[in-house]
Amino acid sequence: MSQERILIIDDETSIRSSLRGILEDEGFQVKTAESGEEALRFMDKQSFDLLLLDIWLPEMSGLDVLRKVKTMDETPPVVMISGHGTVETAVKAVKMGAFDFLEKPLTLEKVVLTVRNALKQSRLEEENTLLRERFRERYHLAGQSRAMHKLREDIAKAAPTNSRILIHGENGTGRELLARLIHQESRRRDKRFLELNCAAVPADMLENELFGYIRGSQPHAVKDKKGKFLLADGGTLFLDEVGDMRPTTQAKLVRVIEEQRFEPQGSTDAIAIDTRLVAATSKNLKELIGQKAFREDLFFKINVIPLTIPPLRERPEDIPLLINHFLEHFAAEYGKKPKSISPEAVQAFRNYYWPGNVGELMNVIERFVIMVDGPEITEANLSLLVEARELEQIPGLGPAHSLEAALRLSEKKLIHEALLRNRWDMDKTASDLKIGRTELQQKISALQITLIP
Repeated sequence: MSQERILIIDDETSIRSSLRGILEDEGFQVKTAESGEEALRFMDKQSFDLLLLDIWLPEMSGLDVLRKVKTMDETPPVVMISGHGTVETAVKAVKMGAFDFLEKPLTLEKVVLTVRNALKQSRLEEENTLLRERFRERYHLAGQSRAMHKLREDIAKAAPTNSRILIHGENGTGRELLARLIHQESRRRDKRFLELNCAAVPADMLENELFGYIRGSQPHAVKDKKGKFLLADGGTLFLDEVGDMRPTTQAKLVRVIEEQRFEPQGSTDAIAIDTRLVAATSKNLKELIGQKAFREDLFFKINVIPLTIPPLRERPEDIPLLINHFLEHFAAEYGKKPKSISPEAVQAFRNYYWPGNVGELMNVIERFVIMVDGPEITEANLSLLVEARELEQIPGLGPAHSLEAALRLSEKKLIHEALLRNRWDMDKTASDLKIGRTELQQKISALQITLIP
């Protein structure tokens, strides 16, 4: 049964009562407001999937409420309710962004049909936004390795629950894509999925993004702002790089998880929420706990179900499958004939360290599809694996560069030549250079020898 939340805004008690009865009988969660001002207060504290809004309201009109709603961070579809002689105004409301209008006297069939159509359209718009991610989602989790089989089994068990999940994975492994898949496989799939990268938001602004604020609470707060927790109410909130959160924000997050409620910045009114939390990190949180940089109690609360995405270098048997998927995709995207890849070139790909994981592999295959003229990608094309400028001077150095910089450049060229000669076989290259494999990997990282710029 549907659990969409609908807000009815009408100053007539009989209309509110009859609409509520109709919609609750259809399985919807319904709240009513008798004025625009009351409705906006409700929307500050709760998310709604649809508004039924009367055009004629005391003081603030329906059109004024519609204008206000359209400026919010969250904009649910709005169906206007018009009386005799207000159809022209209702048409104007549709031009302003309302989904449709219902004309009084209301009929059960018309109300239910219009509400279902509005909710369906809203879901379709959100699904279209997600379609762009589906391709990457599918291929980031593709593979027949034991690690990927295990990951898919764990997802199948964890996704349908409401348990908090902590995703461990290096950059490029697809942490956000995995979180989206968890949401799509959950009972919350018809609700919102929102993401926030904690490392991409200044530390002093993170709480504002998470919990929002009320107007006047800060110098820049010229209007109320809803935080991600409220916007994702009923759905899923994905916090990436949760290890970059400062301790004071961590403490507040612990409390929100415990109480399932919070106060926006500057407010003393608690807002109850039902938001599933999925977190992710590329860091070792246990090490951060030892360094007093991450709260142990927060770790235990978000790590109810741990999921680990294995790095690509630990599942080389999946690389040929991923190569073929990406070759087909980018050939179709750029209108080119599908290319094949020689066994020798595949082996070079399997030997490579892949510091950027599947994201790097995808970009490399896109480069090959565009730049290789022939029908087959061969060993001769492996020079494309490293940009030409990586073999030139280090960016920023002039003719009179220092001895240290010259030695660095020389070392970079030497390692690159050895990698090409050995088809990116790390063991053979390390043996040629008379260093250990681990040291070679460290030098590749330090010297920024990668497949893509």
